Amino acid sequence: MTTLTPIDLFTAAVHVGPDGGVTAGERRMTEGRPGSWQLAAFHAASDTDVHADHWEMHPEADELVCVLSGRIRFHLHPDTPGTPEQTATLTPGTAIVVPRGRWHRMQIDEGPVQLLSLSPREGTQLKPVS
Repeated sequence: MTTLTPIDLFTAAVHVGPDGGVTAGERRMTEGRPGSWQLAAFHAASDTDVHADHWEMHPEADELVCVLSGRIRFHLHPDTPGTPEQTATLTPGTAIVVPRGRWHRMQIDEGPVQLLSLSPREGTQLKPVS
């Protein structure tokens, strides 16, 4: 018999495997099983909580970031030298798709915020904002 068990996405993550299997487990920042994706929700009250001082990049696939409450400013690092950084403001119920291999970061415009992200964690990289 299947047991329905609620998953607290603010403390755990849901992992979607390459075979389509879905399991609850530990959150991972920069590592994951090859071909798997992580769905997690986050509370953030400050720029420190969203590592606004670091760029993040996922080389394996796109990332989906959704705002559930609050307002964030999302930044995409220029993909061509000499071009400006792209920014977008996300409000509750909006989302953005971050292209594979693009450095990105966010800042809180109006907090606290609640975010939902779906991304592969394998190979995720961080670098300080210069």
